Amino acid sequence: MRFGNKHLFLFLIGALAIAPAQATLAAQNTASASAPARVVGSVTAINGNTVTVKPDTGAPVTFTVSDTAKILETQPGAKTLAGATPVQLSGITVGDRVLAALHSENGSVTATTLIAMKRAAVTQHQAAEAADWQRRGVGGLVKSVDSAAGTVTIASGAHTITVRTTPNTVVRRYSPDSIEFADAQPSSLAQIQPGDQLRARGEHSADGSEVTAVAIVAGSFRNIAGTVESTDPAANTVTVKDLETKKPVVIHVTAESRMHKLPEEMASSLARQLKRGGKGAPEEATVSANHERAGEHAGTPHRGGDLSQMLQHTPQVQIADLHKGDAVMIVATEGTPDSATAVTLLAGVEPLLTASPSASKSMFSASWDLGGGGGGGDDSGGGEGSQQ
Repeated sequence: MRFGNKHLFLFLIGALAIAPAQATLAAQNTASASAPARVVGSVTAINGNTVTVKPDTGAPVTFTVSDTAKILETQPGAKTLAGATPVQLSGITVGDRVLAALHSENGSVTATTLIAMKRAAVTQHQAAEAADWQRRGVGGLVKSVDSAAGTVTIASGAHTITVRTTPNTVVRRYSPDSIEFADAQPSSLAQIQPGDQLRARGEHSADGSEVTAVAIVAGSFRNIAGTVESTDPAANTVTVKDLETKKPVVIHVTAESRMHKLPEEMASSLARQLKRGGKGAPEEATVSANHERAGEHAGTPHRGGDLSQMLQHTPQVQIADLHKGDAVMIVATEGTPDSATAVTLLAGVEPLLTASPSASKSMFSASWDLGGGGGGGDDSGGGEGSQQ
């Protein structure tokens, strides 16, 4: 998943870690109790000792920083406050990320503790995380899970990869109605099921058959192959007739949805591979040649015929580029039987569906990068939701 400004890291700082939605709810519930609450978000305004914070979800929260408040600055990815530095409120600026411990009484909300991360540091950390997901990330469909051994086996194209976890592996799960990494919730290995889409980031074995994960994100997604019945660019929807159910499905397209089209030569090459009984991506030479035809920059590393990398360099399309009768393959949220949100939509797939609809869907869903390393939650916090 792409890194956007709205995808800012959550604080995972020891006992102060808290989900943004929980923080927002607690902060807004000030009228009924004087118990402390916490809010996590980005600073949108500072006026003297009055600060307004916009949480990741929910309405802005305004509070006063008391003269005796403990104000600290820490670095993104810190698991404790051991290295935090005391700062003045004047050192915090709009755009910084903060966690505020709040006390409400008689309608007044006061911060007794304020922990900040500088905006520039968060941006730099996001960029480093994105690069690391690209460099050390793997993805595919879950084949089996062994919670006792702490392993997950995934199918990635023609390859089988064993993902190993440690007590420090951070496991998150996509929300059933959202494709945003920021909405993924802390989870555990026990919640991962065969057929789930999974992304993992970590150290690879020499032969690439194993990955020791520092972070995992998984989720259940629908795989739809069908033909376009109608489009509505104003509503950002595409209605597709599912070839399996023979029923229409309204596909919602968001800013996070990826829409691409296979060039004709590439589609024909993939179709030939399917007809030969291939279960994964085409030969590396073919993929590399198609990379060049699709406009990939020379010298970009390519690992073993990774179909997801190839597809990312195919031309992007808009809803208006789709026409009635066009064949498409879609990875979407679970949604409802007649509606879902597109994670990825691939057009130009007529040759693939003609060759083998089921094999095409399997290849597509297993190989497309769902972006587990998106710029949402900070996965550097240790142990939350992990399994040995």
